[in-house]
Formats: sequence, C-alpha cells, structure tokens
Amino acid sequence: MPKLKPKVLAVVLAGGRVDELSVLTAHRPKSAVPFGGFARVIDFALSNLLQSGLELVAVLSQYRSFSLINHIGIGASWDMLGRYRGVFVLPPYQGFGQSSWYRGSADAVRQNLDFIQFHDPETILIISGDHLYHMDYRGIIDYHRQKDADCTMACVEVPLTEAHRFGVAEIDDEDGDRGGRILQYQEKPTKPAFNQASMTVYCFKPKTLYALLEANAREDQSFEFGRDIIPRAMAARRKVYGYRFRGYWGYTRTINEYWQTSMDLLGENPKLPLDQWGLRTNLDHRGIRDYPPLRAGKDAEIVNSLVYNGCRVEGRVENSILFPGVQVKAGAVVRDSVLFFDNVVGRDCRLHKVIADVNVTLGEGVTVGAASGSGGGVTVLGWNNEIPVGMKIGAGCTLYPDLGPEKMVRGVIADGEVVR
Repeated sequence: MPKLKPKVLAVVLAGGRVDELSVLTAHRPKSAVPFGGFARVIDFALSNLLQSGLELVAVLSQYRSFSLINHIGIGASWDMLGRYRGVFVLPPYQGFGQSSWYRGSADAVRQNLDFIQFHDPETILIISGDHLYHMDYRGIIDYHRQKDADCTMACVEVPLTEAHRFGVAEIDDEDGDRGGRILQYQEKPTKPAFNQASMTVYCFKPKTLYALLEANAREDQSFEFGRDIIPRAMAARRKVYGYRFRGYWGYTRTINEYWQTSMDLLGENPKLPLDQWGLRTNLDHRGIRDYPPLRAGKDAEIVNSLVYNGCRVEGRVENSILFPGVQVKAGAVVRDSVLFFDNVVGRDCRLHKVIADVNVTLGEGVTVGAASGSGGGVTVLGWNNEIPVGMKIGAGCTLYPDLGPEKMVRGVIADGEVVR
C-alpha cells in the first residue's frame, strides 16, 4: 500500500538575523550560526521534526541565505527525501501581484500560502529555526487536535524577572500539566503578570491561519506571529490553547546567551544533554566528516571541554568548545571559550571568555578577553581576522570580520571596544 500524503506540513522560520548576536550574524542568519562544536542552530528544529516523524518541511529564509541553503542541501542529513517528504527552502521572490521581501514572520508565511495550500495539510506546524530544545512535536499536535483548537502554542516557564523579553501567556488549568486555554497573551510586556513564554511553536487549523494572515496583511502595520497573529486570534475569540513544555530551552538571542548556552553543554551532567538528543547535522558541510581525528600533543591538557575532529591541541583547553580544524599551539591557554572552525591559537596565547568565528588566527603571545576568574563580558572575534603577535584585546570587545592590519596597529584594544 503506498504511503499516504502527510497530514502535517511544518514551516520553519529561519530567515532572520538579530543585532544582539553582533558579528556572528554578519554573514549568516541566526539559524545557521554554528553551535555545539559541530552543528548549526537550525539542526535542533530539523532533528526534532525528523524524530517526530514530520518529513514535509518548508524553510523560510531571507537574510544571507547561502550558508543555510548550503547546510540543508536536499535534506538528506535528516532523511527528508522521498515522494511525500522533503525540505524546501523558500526565499522571498518577485512575481505577479503582491510580493516583496518578507516583512516579518507572518508575512513570510503568507507569501508562501501557495506552497502550503498545494500540499493541503490538515494541520500546519510553525516553528522557529533558532531555538535550542528537544521536543516530540506529536505531543502538541495531538493536544491541538484533541481540543479542536484553532491555534495551539507551546509555552515554557521562565523567571518572572525575564518574562518581559518574551511573548507570555496566562494558561488555565483545564488539562493540568499538559496545558489549557490561553486566557491572556502579551507580547514582551513592560511589567509581565505571568511567565509562560511562547517558544514560537504553533499548531494551526489551515483555514484559521489563512484568515488571520489575510486580515493581518490587510489591516495591520506589523507582521509577526507573536505581536500580531496571536493577539488577533485572541481578540476574535478563537480557540487558542497553550501546551506546557518542561525541558531545556535555549533562547540564544544575545552574545551572552549564546555563550552561556554553549557552557551548558559542559560538565558531567550538562544542562543541555546533547548526547541524549540525537542531534543530526550535515557532515558534508565544511567537510566535517573528512577531518582526521583529534591530535593531542605530549604536553596537551584538555579539561571539561568538547574538542572535535581535526583539532590539534598542544596547549591547555579548559571549559571550552573547539570546532573541527582548531589548532591550539604549545603554551597557549584557552578557557571558557568557543572557537569556530579552523581557528589557530598561537604559542603562549591567553584566551578567556572568547567566541571566535571561523578562520581567525591569533599570533604568538596574544591575550584576548577577561582576566581569568573575572566577571568581564564575552569578547567576540569576527571571521577571517588575523591578530598580530603580542596584541592585547580586552573583555567585552567586538572585532568585525575581515579587519585589515591597519586596524591592529595600536597593539591594545581596551575593554568594551568595538572595532569596525
């Protein structure tokens, strides 16, 4: 008997960048930012979809899409190949009638309604491609159908002191720990009264979604799900339910959050247990599968760190994550840092609380970041930079990508400086 067409179409919102991630999104969308020593942020969403048996996926991408398209490829790394399955990257387009750059997450979905309606799903699952968590989406889909809801959104409890940063919902106790009707919803309130934060995971009845999107395009000035679509659904007294999620949720919107979430991978019992989540990635992207094994020199020390294939360590690496191809030369010390692909840390360097994008080379004796044991901010080095011998770069600094040698002549960059 032939496999039936999927009843669920997943839409991944993956096209944007955020200013708070600074130079890490200078040349890639947030969803394509490397994470965890080998993967990309979007791998969490794609792996969740695979493990949930959802294999018909549209990825909406706009900002500098090349790295994302190159990474996803044809979806083979997530087994999304076949007659009724696949990953389709849908950038904005120009055509007959109303089309333009995506003006927001809701507008991105609306501009691709022809793709969605062609597949005629019973349920539309819309998820963010830039959050880190492990979820079987069948739970929220089943709950959505059981309640005959117009929209069901996944929510996770956050500290009330942090709730102003999110869209937050008040959920009744209709179904206890599983979820309930949403009584109130506020998008990033100044003084939040409740703290169930939206995870940007939504289930919609197709007709409900179509109507909300068309009304939004016709009547509103902004085009976002949290800011516009959910409040519009509430105002129209649609059946909007909240599905309670309990588990780790990484919201890496800022440099500090990215750094902290990366540190959550470390330790004997990490808060983010990556080895238990079955995360998949494209091992052909950047040739990850072709790197040789880690080489550790006779004087190397590696403590509480994730160090991947292709790395060569002759110095000390502590509480850090090294992506494939990183070299740490003799006498160098790397602490509390995240080094992307193919970084080179020269002899006798000192790095503390540093995030270095790809292809950064640090000359002998360079010092970067907060003094060991201090509470200074994270220093971020944009890609394709060459830091000259003996240079000192302070805590909380930002170096833009591709800086020429004329930007490095001072020899010292003070705490908090931004070098463009």
